Amino acid sequence: MTQLDSPSSFRVADTRSEPQRVAEIPNEPVAPPGVARARAYRPELQGLRALAVILVVVYHVWLGRVSGGVDVFFVITGFLIVGQLFRASDRGGIRFGSMWARMIKRLFPAALTVLLSIMVASLVWLPEQRWFQTISEVVAAATYWENWRLAIDSTDYFAQHNEASPVQHFWSLSIQGQFYVVMPLIVALVALLAKLFRLRLKGVLTAVLLAMFGTSLWYSIWLTETTQQVAYFHSLTRVWEFMLGGLLALFITSVSLPRSLRILLGWLGVIGLAICGIVLQVGTMFPGYVALWPTLSAVFVLLAGATDSKIGADRLLSSRPLEFIGNISYAFYLWHWPLLVLYLAVNGISKPGWLEGTAIIGASLLLATITYYAIEEPVRRSRIGVVRPWRAYAFGVTVLVAVLGVAQGWQMYGENLARAAVAESDSTQHPGAQVMTGAVEEQESYDEEPIPSMIALGDDIAELTGQTCEIVPGGPKVEICQSPNAATAKKRIVIVGDSHAQSLVGAFDPLVETNDWHVISMRRPGCPFSVRSELFPNRTSCVEWNKAIIPEITRLQPDAVVVMGTYQVRVGLKERLPDGFIEQWRKLYDAGIPVVAIRDNPRFDYEPTECVEEHGAEAPECIGVRSEHYHSVPPYQGRQDIPPNVRFVDLSDLYCDNYVCPPIIGNIRVYRDENHITQTYMRSMSPMVENRVKRALGW
Repeated sequence: MTQLDSPSSFRVADTRSEPQRVAEIPNEPVAPPGVARARAYRPELQGLRALAVILVVVYHVWLGRVSGGVDVFFVITGFLIVGQLFRASDRGGIRFGSMWARMIKRLFPAALTVLLSIMVASLVWLPEQRWFQTISEVVAAATYWENWRLAIDSTDYFAQHNEASPVQHFWSLSIQGQFYVVMPLIVALVALLAKLFRLRLKGVLTAVLLAMFGTSLWYSIWLTETTQQVAYFHSLTRVWEFMLGGLLALFITSVSLPRSLRILLGWLGVIGLAICGIVLQVGTMFPGYVALWPTLSAVFVLLAGATDSKIGADRLLSSRPLEFIGNISYAFYLWHWPLLVLYLAVNGISKPGWLEGTAIIGASLLLATITYYAIEEPVRRSRIGVVRPWRAYAFGVTVLVAVLGVAQGWQMYGENLARAAVAESDSTQHPGAQVMTGAVEEQESYDEEPIPSMIALGDDIAELTGQTCEIVPGGPKVEICQSPNAATAKKRIVIVGDSHAQSLVGAFDPLVETNDWHVISMRRPGCPFSVRSELFPNRTSCVEWNKAIIPEITRLQPDAVVVMGTYQVRVGLKERLPDGFIEQWRKLYDAGIPVVAIRDNPRFDYEPTECVEEHGAEAPECIGVRSEHYHSVPPYQGRQDIPPNVRFVDLSDLYCDNYVCPPIIGNIRVYRDENHITQTYMRSMSPMVENRVKRALGW
């Protein structure tokens, strides 16, 4: 999953009617000679927005990196919103109805226009297997919880294989939207408490902001160190960045710095922002303490203010070109990412060239300009909700329902296509793994399309028919799913391990009925059945999970435990038998439980099915070479440390012949992604799996 920069406060916080006025700071102190006074008009702030969005777009399109611009926009949002809320509370109170009505008018029109456009373009140009993911994220983006959707996906092993969607950049706008709802309530509560206890509002609010800043920064550092993927999208790990801007808003009028120092701060801030994404791996290091780099850079620029110097950074930031880009920055950000993602998808590439990148940026600027002048500004300046705020809410609900309605229609269309593909399938037209055994001859061409359909590919995950699942209480999360025939079954089989072991459920599911086997699945994606964490060496969660499942397996006393018997990391490394596997098997030997160890399937550094869609099933670049995935002799042969309860089953001949590993076998798509087998193909392997498992166990 890709992590993204994004803008935050694109002209959504100003209450002025003149486009040129960016933020007003009342009650200016008189500055001594040679020291600049606080200014009511801050043109450099609009330039700071422009600089941040330019960095975001350039880094995304040309450098394929994250710039840190999102952190700048969070600081700006906190600076503007907290400042306005404080002044409103100090004057008598926050008018929630009018405030949120203005927010709807500023945020919804451009964002929902882009979402509608993305859905239409994705329907035409995006591969079908990415439709459902995109639809889900469109709904999340429109309802301002896209960041939580991505945080959840970052811990979902299967979702981690998703391509970046055209709306993934809405994650920071979701955090910003949540801030717009929560922060006014917090400030209003603080103002009420200050009034009740007759305390100065500024002092109480400062204490609250400092507490939120410190708590959030600590949590951000801790979560970034433990689960960085979640921390990146988590709302609470970003609160401190808003609070930093808010604290600055409360005290900036009290700060008087010499011009020479402000000139220095301005350039330190600008240069710091420009090089942050080059020096730091923002996508894998943020948002812990390292995010102080771009946030303090933004603070430096705001502290520098307007120096009225020919060599000041504010001279650049206040220029007409940057002011213009600052005006359209919200729309510029909204458009650049979907254009980039769709271009890459259509052309089957991972990164655009300099010429293509220039065209993407140019098209984004053009669409942003049109959006700003034709949609954003007319709605913002309209009389909708001015007298009666509820009309702005009605407007927001109307356009939101329109977007969600289109998303629902697209979802239903895709589901109908998927159902039609299943209904029309013919087993004689889709023999699958049977052609690898010679039981059925592979045809040169088939009358029907391969299954599963591309649109259903991502959801073709193995499950037991009619299964029930439960979480074992206490300790690490252990989920146990089982077939519904526990009371009458003749044999009990436990399948345990990572997602590759889970794929085997597809082959065992038909055997529940034909052999009266009770099949139980204990799965944790990314965690093979081992005493070590094979995929994530520095994580202890897999080790703890593997410890916890041994007592559960022992309690069940199954007739056999099915596990993966070899492990492949990626193409080129080939297969191996980790010592941690053998140590775990020995625990089952001590419990008197037989083990069936299955040879792993190939893993690629590309997605075979997508390659076929782009180049065709016979394209050499889409066909794996057996010798790059399998040793000529399985790595378990000749090992002297394997406990006697283990029996090995080799299924490699069902994925590869003597030379190649085809992406489509018997008119069935073999792979869901770069390494997971489709449930449809695994079910076609069921008769062979049954025979080999029975032979191995002597049943």
